[in-house]
Amino acid sequence: MKHIKLIIAAMTALTVASCSNNKFKVEGEIANAADSVLYFENVGLEGINTLDSVKLSDGGSFSFSQEAPEAPEFYRLRIADQIINVSIDSTETVTVKAKYPQMATEYEISGSDNCLKIKELALKQIDLHKKAMAIQENQSLGVDAANDSILKLIDAYKNDVKSNYIFKEPMKAYSYFALFQTLGNWLLFNPRTNKDDIKVFAAVATSWDTYYPHAERGQNLHNIAIEGMKNQRIAEANNADIQIDASKVSEAGVLDIALRDNKGAERHLTDLKGKVVLLDFHIFAMDESPARILMLRELYNKYQAQGFEIYQVSLDSDEHFWKQQTAALPWISVRDADGLNSQRLMMYNIQAVPDFFVIDRGNNLVKRAAMIKDIEAEIQKLL
Repeated sequence: MKHIKLIIAAMTALTVASCSNNKFKVEGEIANAADSVLYFENVGLEGINTLDSVKLSDGGSFSFSQEAPEAPEFYRLRIADQIINVSIDSTETVTVKAKYPQMATEYEISGSDNCLKIKELALKQIDLHKKAMAIQENQSLGVDAANDSILKLIDAYKNDVKSNYIFKEPMKAYSYFALFQTLGNWLLFNPRTNKDDIKVFAAVATSWDTYYPHAERGQNLHNIAIEGMKNQRIAEANNADIQIDASKVSEAGVLDIALRDNKGAERHLTDLKGKVVLLDFHIFAMDESPARILMLRELYNKYQAQGFEIYQVSLDSDEHFWKQQTAALPWISVRDADGLNSQRLMMYNIQAVPDFFVIDRGNNLVKRAAMIKDIEAEIQKLL
């Protein structure tokens, strides 16, 4: 498994890029900061690097320009400990107006919807910190009561961020930003210790696999999610007094699905390593289902002998109907009883059904339906 770089840097907001010569630009004014040095820094996976700087004049104007990244990347403006973080995903121009020394909280930004969302998240994070500090300093509360109140505050914050930001648009830079927010040194979403947080990282990782398939940040998210799943399996096994060899835990580059098939046997998606797999999300009750099943049958009959398999997840509410429809199908047919409310749809960022993904022999998710023009050609290439 690749080395995992888990960033706990507190980022605070904005996305950037300029149109000319494939460059992005971050420009604007920082008032009340004459003679201060404004730094423009890259918040990378390996750490923070200074890209440029300027000594501000009385007017406080500045302009920084860099080569546009191939996938969303994070930067920040900094004077001393006052920071405005910047997310860049193309060749945009982002304009920032702020006043020192409150520039981290009192600034205006334009030219990027991502930046506006990141600002919202940053201000929410600051408010969370203030509320947690108020609880901690409340002398009328005992230690246990204070800790319980802070945990409830964090849970409410996470639910808000999951529903209104991350799951809403997991492919966006602001959703990635939200994953690494902290309360002090405490990572709010921690897939290494929290089973539900694995799903949150998985949703963003899967989306980035689709929209930015070669991005290092996307692969890093994937590795973090898989590490969390491995830790969770080991913890569950230890709690059940079962000894488990960590080397046996799946490190596959695809998020596992484990559901019962139409014969009652539990089937794991990751058990299909070595085959080229079509992961298909389907509803048999839909009008277009018969035609789609015929198309899948043709593919299966043609390539099954060469190592092709279909892992089909039904979201039908009627179990009996599903079993009838799949009784004669030759591939793996499983059913998710949670239907359209399934967490697996969030994990794989399914916006509409039917949808499918192609997985290579190494258990790596390669492409989703929206990226594939010719499914048969894609399968042939992987076989």
